[in-house]
Amino acid sequence: MASPATEPRAADSPLVDCDVHQAWSDPEAITDRLPKRYRKNRGYTLPGSAWSNPHGLNRRDAIPDDGGRPGSDPETLLEHHIERFDVDYCILTGAGIIEVGIAPDPQYATALARAYNEWLIEEWLAVDDRFLGSIVVPPQVPETAAELIDEFADHEQIVQVLLPDANASRKPYGRREFWPLYRAAAEYDLPVAIHPGTAGRGVSNPPTGAGYPSKYIEWHTVLPATYIGHLASLLTEGVFVEIPDLTFVCIEGGLAWIPHLLWRLDKNWRALRVQTPWLERPPSEYVEEHVRFTTQPIEEPKDPSHIRAIFEMISAETTVMFASDYPHWDNDSPTAGLPPLEDDQLRNVQYRTAAETYDLPSNAFGDR
Repeated sequence: MASPATEPRAADSPLVDCDVHQAWSDPEAITDRLPKRYRKNRGYTLPGSAWSNPHGLNRRDAIPDDGGRPGSDPETLLEHHIERFDVDYCILTGAGIIEVGIAPDPQYATALARAYNEWLIEEWLAVDDRFLGSIVVPPQVPETAAELIDEFADHEQIVQVLLPDANASRKPYGRREFWPLYRAAAEYDLPVAIHPGTAGRGVSNPPTGAGYPSKYIEWHTVLPATYIGHLASLLTEGVFVEIPDLTFVCIEGGLAWIPHLLWRLDKNWRALRVQTPWLERPPSEYVEEHVRFTTQPIEEPKDPSHIRAIFEMISAETTVMFASDYPHWDNDSPTAGLPPLEDDQLRNVQYRTAAETYDLPSNAFGDR
């Protein structure tokens, strides 16, 4: 019998895809929504990447019939991904917008984020109720980010706040200056997510503690290092103690690094807890309650039992959610993107944890 990792999902097995990158076909879709001072003189201008994938960022078979940008046509995305794989909901995380976090001008970054959020609601969420949106907010001015959350959070298909990039901030995300945006998100019961992509660009820090890589393969491989820094900061600064209703989602950061970090944090907490008196329990317990991780790009060891062991170490039945990263070059198929798992654990990863995290309608999946 084929394993759950290779056989098609059963017809009664729901799926929530937590990372789908929709795009605009023309940047004028964003610039037309900017204030006049930016629309006329600046348009859409954000720092580019110094590390390019030799094969391109997107799948070639994701190009719409009109020859436009992959992910830019809602009907094509519906046909090629959602309907093909019977996806119940997909959470849109955008393309070309996480760069607002590395823009030197915070007012311009805010204007771009607002324009993007308006475009997301008008051009995507209005098309199909299976599209769920992430509000993009710039981290440069957390108080302004909180105002953007107030502005867009009431839309019924908005389910998440997206900080532009795990690598965009020049400070760890646990610092108190970011707490206003976390409080605003928690007030609306919206998780806050981070996503990689702009490491080493614009006003961001170097992609690694060792400095700047020379090639894309190096840059792409070490992206999880930034997640380690942010998650350690969120935990030791006491964010989840101060804001107990907050959920934090780490998108596209991999999974195998998590046990390493949690083991070290728990060990050091026992010896150094005088520095974090607000943590009444081991840091790993706060992770199980407040932090979620998405699967793509899942590590692929030669022995599949090794990744299953990682799943056990991180309580994957409650902390891990499926993501395809469609239409990117290394996206994971909904039918072949997970290791062999027990049926109940598989269903948790495919939809139950996401349904709870994003407060999806209780009747959306029936009793499956």
